[in-house]
Amino acid sequence: MRAATGQETTFAKHKDPYILDQAHIQEPPTRFGQRLKFLGPGMITGAAVVGSGELLTATALGAQVGFMLFWLVLVSTFVKVWVQVELARWSISTGKAAITGYNQVPPKIAGRGWMAWLVLFMFLQFLIGQAGVIGGAALAFSMLFPIGGDPFSFMSISLWVAILVVIAIAIHLANRYEIVENISTVLVMLVTLFAVAMVFLIQFTEYSWSLGDLGDGLRFQVATGAMGVALAMFGMTGVGAGEITAYTYWVVEKGYAAWSGPNDGTQAWVDRARGWIRVMKLDAWVSWIIYTISTMTFYMLGAAVLHPQPDLRPKGNEVMTVISSIFETAVGQWGGVLFLIGAGVALFKTILANVPSLGRQVANTLAVFGAFDWTNMVTRDKWMKIIMVVLPITWGTLAIFAANPLELVIIAGILNALFLIGVAISTIYLSRTQTDPRVKDGSFFTVMLLISALSIIAVGVLSFRDVWTQITNLFG
Repeated sequence: MRAATGQETTFAKHKDPYILDQAHIQEPPTRFGQRLKFLGPGMITGAAVVGSGELLTATALGAQVGFMLFWLVLVSTFVKVWVQVELARWSISTGKAAITGYNQVPPKIAGRGWMAWLVLFMFLQFLIGQAGVIGGAALAFSMLFPIGGDPFSFMSISLWVAILVVIAIAIHLANRYEIVENISTVLVMLVTLFAVAMVFLIQFTEYSWSLGDLGDGLRFQVATGAMGVALAMFGMTGVGAGEITAYTYWVVEKGYAAWSGPNDGTQAWVDRARGWIRVMKLDAWVSWIIYTISTMTFYMLGAAVLHPQPDLRPKGNEVMTVISSIFETAVGQWGGVLFLIGAGVALFKTILANVPSLGRQVANTLAVFGAFDWTNMVTRDKWMKIIMVVLPITWGTLAIFAANPLELVIIAGILNALFLIGVAISTIYLSRTQTDPRVKDGSFFTVMLLISALSIIAVGVLSFRDVWTQITNLFG
């Protein structure tokens, strides 16, 4: 058995991290400083989180309600992490990724777990959401460097979409974990610094904020008529069902499960597994701190700059054009340029994280339905590479040509709400039936896990109700 060293902080690329073998065992670090060297999966998750959800959604929500729901940023991101940690604990204990586990959650439908079928239909939601993100990133870069003169022209935006698609494919052709981790870490830190800089930059404008504003926003209040916004904010900030699912793949590919080794029933395995679970929990909470800071700052931008101007409360990609123009007017052209650069990078970073994340989820789902043997490393790698080419091309095509019909958006909303509910239920089921009790935490964690799961289920149910109301209004 090897002790953890600074030279072995990522699982060897020629070995299969999804296969638990005694030969792969590595003792976990015991000191806090040593554990920091083994972080990484959370940064990939953070790269997916700190992007469209925070830049577009959190800013728009701040614009709508001001600082009133600032406290909810902390609550919504904090509550969801417990489900994320528990599902990752199951992955380390078993060596399996989420969708393999989802397929084992009863009841079975036509020989597959009901969650496996739901994930199959979730591909529609994945397509719609990521098409919007890559379109937003292309718009930001087109505004900075228009191709053909008009930054809002079909040609300029289409060419930028094509450029971003090519870059995303080129980066992930090797399909190596360490590449994803390194790029995600750098981009997450850059975007977080950008968001903080933007918030302090507005202090030199007429839209400055004060500590009193933040204090008012931490009073746990929800104004009359703002409950719908609060629910939307809870659902859209922090890790979602897709990020919670994706985190299990990165935890396994980092090596936490393989280094723990197969569960042979011994105390030695328990000690190793608990050690690597401690590393995983530190990884999850460090990433939580980083993406919560980003979410808070983007929310503050909307609350300070846009909320005082009721006529300028944009939605979607309009957030970028409106705020960049305000910065340009208030602090000079360089302010608008800086915002667009940061916005473009933030959005494109989401694509860079989701190409491999969703590529793994799609591949695992196809394997569950019999397309190939997931345990065959060579075959699995080939399928992942193919999917990671197809996904960005599909997103880019939709971003250019699709008008996102209302019916498709409504269907995606229903699936996302159901997926939230399914992930929470599946996590509890897999934890109770498959995670070795000896690697679990105490009663406090159990209580927080139940609160987390029930909160996610409640938001999923309420979201489903809201979408159903839209359907009845549309066709009634």
